[in-house]
Amino acid sequence: MKRLLLATRNEGKVRELRALLASEPIQTETLATHPEASDVEESGKTFDENARLKSAHAARSTGLWTLGEDSGLEADALDGAPGVRSARYAGVQGDAAANNARLMRELAGVEDRRARYVCVVALANPDGEIVATARGTCEGWLLEEPHGSGGFGYDPYFVPERGECTMAELELAQKDAISHRGQALRSFIPLLRLHLCLEEEPSG
Repeated sequence: MKRLLLATRNEGKVRELRALLASEPIQTETLATHPEASDVEESGKTFDENARLKSAHAARSTGLWTLGEDSGLEADALDGAPGVRSARYAGVQGDAAANNARLMRELAGVEDRRARYVCVVALANPDGEIVATARGTCEGWLLEEPHGSGGFGYDPYFVPERGECTMAELELAQKDAISHRGQALRSFIPLLRLHLCLEEEPSG
């Protein structure tokens, strides 16, 4: 069975990525079991740049095919912020409560609550060369108060377009069906199958 490294330590992302890849004949591993792969500075100005950085660095460190992912929230009224700084918007990496608190402070009294989740995934070969990328978005808006205990990040405040509840109120399968990460992975899987030789390349 082919091995695929998921270049993240975020348990929420790992859970969703593994659910989306569950039907593929691959063994997924994470950075939690690869101490030789240090964290890389997310210095990119776009989700695409950061996904590529993460994937290439982890692949070169481990010699494994690697899926790197970068994602976040863009609020229209904040000119796209938090954007690539979504996970560290309040200054500390992964502090969801602080990140949400800052976002709500900045949107206090703002009528335009439109926002979107964005996800970019990048596949690197064992030499660190990026061979495929895919992007997914989920449009919606932000509530003033949190609802739900599922998901992670900004999910308790984010209501997807045409939805009636937040991402945090959805079951994992429901969320994956409409989420930015789900959309990115569904368009990415055919490329993953091709590069990992999980299926034969179609003849031209």
